[in-house]
Amino acid sequence: MTTDQLVRLLAGTVTLLGVALAHFVNPWWLLLCAFVGLNLIQSVFTGFCPPSLILRKLGWVDADNVIHWGGIRPGTHS
Repeated sequence: MTTDQLVRLLAGTVTLLGVALAHFVNPWWLLLCAFVGLNLIQSVFTGFCPPSLILRKLGWVDADNVIHWGGIRPGTHS
């Protein structure tokens, strides 16, 4: 899985969660959906994306933007 795929999966999941919470709990949960949308828009212009930043700091992303859960093993070529 690449970081782009993970970001899309995470954004979709949080958006659907926000819609469900807005429907069943309180309409104010739609602010979560708005936050996700705004974060996606700003990441296009700034290149800053918190999930990919965290994965890089953990050392879980190789040079090809492929995620290696648990970290990149020594001796691999990526």
